[in-house]
Amino acid sequence: MAQNPERRAALLDAAIEVLAREGARGLTFRAVDVQAGVPTGTASNYFGKRDDLLNQIAPRIYARLGPDPDAVSRTLEAPPSKAIVVRFMHELMARVGADRTGYIALLELRLEATRRPEMRAALSAMLRPEYEEAIRFHLDSGLPGDRTTVSVLYFAMLGLIVEHLTTPDAIAADSLDALVDGIVDRVVPEA
Repeated sequence: MAQNPERRAALLDAAIEVLAREGARGLTFRAVDVQAGVPTGTASNYFGKRDDLLNQIAPRIYARLGPDPDAVSRTLEAPPSKAIVVRFMHELMARVGADRTGYIALLELRLEATRRPEMRAALSAMLRPEYEEAIRFHLDSGLPGDRTTVSVLYFAMLGLIVEHLTTPDAIAADSLDALVDGIVDRVVPEA
């Protein structure tokens, strides 16, 4: 298996593009090669099986979609408050807008997990620690609320993201910013 990390990342980014555009059924080595602009057979040299490629997409998506650690540190310089939570949720929605393809590809992986038990197990093994880390971060940062608060916020924002990406016209009458503010206002207690 080839080991050029830059080429591997470029192939994974191409796979994310194909997955978001074509769905899991359209994700082939050939489609990835074409999207990446590399010779036919390159993707299969890096990922022995299609399942290997699928299993490596989610970690790449999370690497692309994560917040900037420096921005998080700067935000946390202020005293913990509901306003900080609002800011973090708006930053999350900004990242969704900046990498729409990455989030759609992650949704495609979630859908594929409903049909493939091995994908469900792999994706669950990755998402569960991400979920627990979100809770730990919130609580350790002294932000208002408890574990249940963070869980409700997490799943409310996930629902908003899914609607925003898949059927934006259904929520077009409402301001996305107002919806984010409303979720935080109703879920997170005052500090």
